[in-house]
Amino acid sequence: MREYKRCRQGLFLLLVALIWAGVPVARAQSAAPTPVEAEAPPVNPADPYEGWNRKVFAFNDALDRWFLRPVANAYRTVTPDIVDRGVTNFFNNLTEIRNFSNSLLQLKGESAVVAFGRFTFNTVFGLGGVFDVATAFELPERPEDFGQTLGYWGVEPGPYLMLPLLGPSTPRDFAGLATDGWVLPSAWDEVDSPEWYYLRALQVVDKRADLIPAESFISGDQYTFVRNAYLQRREFLINDGKITEDPFADDDDFMLEDF
Repeated sequence: MREYKRCRQGLFLLLVALIWAGVPVARAQSAAPTPVEAEAPPVNPADPYEGWNRKVFAFNDALDRWFLRPVANAYRTVTPDIVDRGVTNFFNNLTEIRNFSNSLLQLKGESAVVAFGRFTFNTVFGLGGVFDVATAFELPERPEDFGQTLGYWGVEPGPYLMLPLLGPSTPRDFAGLATDGWVLPSAWDEVDSPEWYYLRALQVVDKRADLIPAESFISGDQYTFVRNAYLQRREFLINDGKITEDPFADDDDFMLEDF
């Protein structure tokens, strides 16, 4: 009987010892540090929607690669240089209406006079704008749009946006694009459908064809290059050639000096 009690006491002590032996293990397991989650890359304040923008950029790039660029390349192949230049001049002449209106809104009297003079000379003496005679009269183009007008009056650009079909933009520039195309007077209003659509299609193809030679300047990550080039170009225009701040000055993927 004593042996039975001793055996039962021994089993009890063994059980207690095992329980206590397991406690440190359980505590160690519960106190073990959890794996540190991978830190997300820092968000660029000028491009906070980069993930979404890159997806839209990929969509636009695929559309350009499989449709627009082949059409534009064929256009360059079959169109004589003098005709191509004339088409470009014709559409550029129409933008002088936009340049004139926005120069007035920005209180830039000299630029307004230049835009009016260019439109008059090119329309009258350049056969409706086919020939850019205004440049020969030392009246170079001074591009102005409503996005620049908003920037002139202190409206911030907002985050960088890649828009489907329309390409790089910002909320300020998109508002300007919509205003220029809807509110401000335009020579397009005199064109009836379907000729309006034909001319718009020709304008898009002509502009894309003129950009093909510039593709050789693209280096590194294409998305980063396009973003930086666009933002720096817009800042250059809004500040009339005076760059005050470059949000991507430390970006090693892009340099604009030679672009």
